[in-house]
Amino acid sequence: MKKDIETRLIHSFFDRSKHHGSLAAPIYQTSTFVFDSAEQGEARFAGEEEGYVYSRLGNPTVRELEQKLADLEEGEEGIAFASGMGAVSAILMHLLKSGDHVLVSEGVYGCTYGFLELMQDKFKVDYDLFDMQTADAIEKMIRPESRVLYVETPINPTMKLVDLEMVIQTAEKHNLKVVVDNTFCSPYLQQPLTLGADFVVHSATKYISGHGDVIAGAAVGPSEDMQKIRMSVQKDVGAVLGPFDAWLLLRGLKTLSVRMDRHCENARFIFEKLKQHPKVNHIIYPGDPEFSGYKLAEKQMKDFGGLISFEIAGGKAKAQKFMNALEVVQRAVSLGDAESLIQHPASMTHAVVPAEERKKMGITDALVRLSVGLENKQDIWADIEAALHSTYEFS
Repeated sequence: MKKDIETRLIHSFFDRSKHHGSLAAPIYQTSTFVFDSAEQGEARFAGEEEGYVYSRLGNPTVRELEQKLADLEEGEEGIAFASGMGAVSAILMHLLKSGDHVLVSEGVYGCTYGFLELMQDKFKVDYDLFDMQTADAIEKMIRPESRVLYVETPINPTMKLVDLEMVIQTAEKHNLKVVVDNTFCSPYLQQPLTLGADFVVHSATKYISGHGDVIAGAAVGPSEDMQKIRMSVQKDVGAVLGPFDAWLLLRGLKTLSVRMDRHCENARFIFEKLKQHPKVNHIIYPGDPEFSGYKLAEKQMKDFGGLISFEIAGGKAKAQKFMNALEVVQRAVSLGDAESLIQHPASMTHAVVPAEERKKMGITDALVRLSVGLENKQDIWADIEAALHSTYEFS
């Protein structure tokens, strides 16, 4: 009988009998592996014998992580990368060639946007950013050269949701591959492959790690594709995860379920407080019953996540003054850490996106994005409330 995800996070893909009974997975901190004979080396390079050769091509600690992530996402095969953008770029480079076209959900992460711009400029791969709210909207954007439908849901930082079932059904009609960035949810809250997506990518730096001490990425998809990516794009471009970072991620995964539950609980509390504050103009949170994607979030997510974006009165100057007054909440990009983090998308993560495009995405100068951490929720709110008070000098 298949065990629940909370158990698999801790126990899957680690055979202690092969590691002297060690409770924790060992770190294979080695660059290369010794062959018993020259003939064995030849056989491994020829793919005729299983075994490790060189850690850029595979490592036991990294391999355990890859197998675990594939299991958690209900996919066939996983690959770990040196960053989330390593995963994103590897998948897109595998699926696209010069002259191809990719459809992208509006509001995509700034560095993904930057990579798409690079692909367009250097390799003539075209793309369109648009609002994927209906099948008709998608079909109007499909061209004969379209190959990939790339989706973030929830979208960073506007939290807009995309209906994965609708997107996947539309893509199947037109023979498009669907890639989903699942970073904001983690496999604990959302599993796009079970709905029919072809590939899932993660910045494992975020919730999968959960401790702000790793830069890493991951991708999960069909075995044949992933093996090609491993032996071409990853091997030759080189975005390879080191064994120590893989070990940190394996350690972080053990607490993913309890961390995500706490992130979600704290975010619900902070949302309820924010919506009562007179200087908070607009709150974007999937768990808001008035949010346009609320019913969709209930349908395709296990819970509403730990991220809240909101605008405060006064534009960029007031947003920065508010951020500077915070003490518990840390001013930093990234998300999913034990610490609560806040950033200003227009001048930080999405600064690379032209102002007009940001405006279309809904990223205003007054918008801040809060990653609600694991601190006591009353302390998080007290810090936010005090910073708002300081910003507007309430009596």
